[in-house]
Amino acid sequence: MNILVINCGSSSLKFQLIDSETEKCIAKGLCERIGIEGSQITYTPDGGEKEQTVTPMPDHTEAIRLVLEALTNEKTGVVKSLDEIGAVGHRIVHGGEKFAASTIITDEVMKAIEECNDLAPLHNPANLIGINACRKLMPTTPMVAVFDTAFHQTMPEEAYMYGLPYEYYEKYKIRRYGFHGTSHSYVSKKAAEVLGKKYEDLKIIVCHLGNGASVSAVKNGKCVDTSMGLTPLEGLIMGTRSGDIDPAIMEFIAHKEGKNIDEIMTVLNKKSGVYGLSNNLSSDFRDLEAGYNNGDAHCIRTMNTYCYRVAKYIGSYVAAMNGVDVICFTAGIGENAPLVRSLVCEHLGFLGVSIDEEANHKRGEEIAISTPDSKTTVMVIPTNEELAIARETVSLVK
Repeated sequence: MNILVINCGSSSLKFQLIDSETEKCIAKGLCERIGIEGSQITYTPDGGEKEQTVTPMPDHTEAIRLVLEALTNEKTGVVKSLDEIGAVGHRIVHGGEKFAASTIITDEVMKAIEECNDLAPLHNPANLIGINACRKLMPTTPMVAVFDTAFHQTMPEEAYMYGLPYEYYEKYKIRRYGFHGTSHSYVSKKAAEVLGKKYEDLKIIVCHLGNGASVSAVKNGKCVDTSMGLTPLEGLIMGTRSGDIDPAIMEFIAHKEGKNIDEIMTVLNKKSGVYGLSNNLSSDFRDLEAGYNNGDAHCIRTMNTYCYRVAKYIGSYVAAMNGVDVICFTAGIGENAPLVRSLVCEHLGFLGVSIDEEANHKRGEEIAISTPDSKTTVMVIPTNEELAIARETVSLVK
């Protein structure tokens, strides 16, 4: 069965077509600047050349139509007709407390996702637009919603509640939800598979380090804690997000700078993180790593602070699980930044962590980077959220 995986943003749409039998990506691409002048689609069939086409995309329905046209194109398409697409898996950012697992999309499910819009106002509405566009063009094809938050719904109450008046939880469901759940689930399961051990017998910490970053604690096959909260702003220092701060800072800056709440939130979401910490040098870790190696004080401070925060979360999750067997690094930075992994692991001597520097300098490979005598196994596991979505979709429609 061929599964079309759709990840829909407010003005973009990423897609992959995956053969569920071989789990091979047979085509992928990206629609950019939807509803904006200069929109274009990038399409790459497996084994073929990348194609970029600038074409008007007034809305997501047109973007989906172009995707389906590319997949069925006589010359470069990978399927002869839409009948060869067995199902569509949609990434949905926020499922609130309503969804602890992936689900077949129905009108009732659409309504429930819409009710979570307040929790993810930038993402859920776009996700819904993508679903509606697909349903319009592929009315008989089953569709599945796969939620970023679902994997973390096994967290116990003490892990997800805030120290706020309880009425805010009762009225507005203000609590910690966590994100990147599809990645945390895939990587933790893959680590157990690579080690040849039972998933249910392991205590695993997953460090999903990308422009957005989060850490999760997975105990005996269930997530028991994660670093992001009600929104993706909580937790680690990220590309442009501040991560954990004293909330009174917001009031302090507002008074000093004469900023309103929206302006302060823009600072926290788009002008902070390693970008702000490096004195606006860059949010790209390749630039920061180069600066670190060249002795740039801003880069050294930024890298050390970032890695310290990651290590601190790892330590707290060792306490949450009363131990750890495996620590995994994944996502763009986790898979490709040996310096970050090395600096984080320098803080983990209390776990008996010993790193093989030669193995650590490999990038983007599925590999153990700890030495054979390391008391805790440290691994790099490349994430594959699209494959995880495809697997979830297949499990529900077969």
